[in-house]
Amino acid sequence: MASILISGGNGFLGSYLCERALKNGFDVTVVDNLSTSKEIQVPKEVHFIKKPVEKFNTDQKFDFVIHLAARPSPEDYINNPLATIDSNDIGTRNMLEIARKGNSIFMYTSTSEVYGDPKILPIPENYFGYVNPNGIRSCYDESKRFSEALIMAYERQYRLDVRIQRPFNVYGPRIREDGFYGRVIPRFIDQALRNKPITVHGDGKQTRSFLYVSDWVDATWKFLTINKGKGKVLNIGNYKEISVLDLAKLIIKKTNSKSKIVHLEPREEDPKRRAADITQARKILNWEPKVSLDEGLNYTIEWLREKKNL
Repeated sequence: MASILISGGNGFLGSYLCERALKNGFDVTVVDNLSTSKEIQVPKEVHFIKKPVEKFNTDQKFDFVIHLAARPSPEDYINNPLATIDSNDIGTRNMLEIARKGNSIFMYTSTSEVYGDPKILPIPENYFGYVNPNGIRSCYDESKRFSEALIMAYERQYRLDVRIQRPFNVYGPRIREDGFYGRVIPRFIDQALRNKPITVHGDGKQTRSFLYVSDWVDATWKFLTINKGKGKVLNIGNYKEISVLDLAKLIIKKTNSKSKIVHLEPREEDPKRRAADITQARKILNWEPKVSLDEGLNYTIEWLREKKNL
């Protein structure tokens, strides 16, 4: 039986990945300190270790090691800059050492934030980014970029089989909608279902490209398990853009909400546009998104409506 270690496996993305691994007959171990989770989300068959990834070490060997643990919400990482850096610095090093000792296949879940405020759209993997190294978002952006550099150093020095993916705004059921953990889609849906003001930062003209979680899991599993994934860096996202303002209007329409749109102060250093060039994912994984934004929003709205009994 193949074995897999997943850091941050209790989170939104990690819980789906655990399910896919179990479905494929893997023995699954998760390390997660629940710092961004409200409850246990992993299936009972998973070996769960409650510990911060930056303090985790083991002599156990795994066939696959995936480092997902992170604080991806801007409000969260801005409020917790050192903890954010730790999971992408010490945490990445710890997981790499476990993979090196076990001769594991190592996958890192990076982020589209490594591109900063891009000057090229859609963004290809060979774009080096436009990032402020000491700005308010740098604790996340730059520590993710450092993690990528560290991973490639292990590949070059130890010939470790490494794979780096850069997800673009993944959403779907189980994603948190509350407080400063709430990303834009679940936050807007929650506000709309409760007929509360939809809070848009700035003028709302900034764009994002959204990927439904089932499409992310399909791409991730392919990338993890194919031979030709070794040493590759891939965007896992969507090439279709939508403005945040249009997204808010669409969610109001879909929920038949009485909510009004309220504009807040712009977020500091918030990227103006974001869309993925997925040419390499198409070529290497024979993959592209299947679930449209319209479909994905319907699924996510229904999930949150049932969860909140609204």
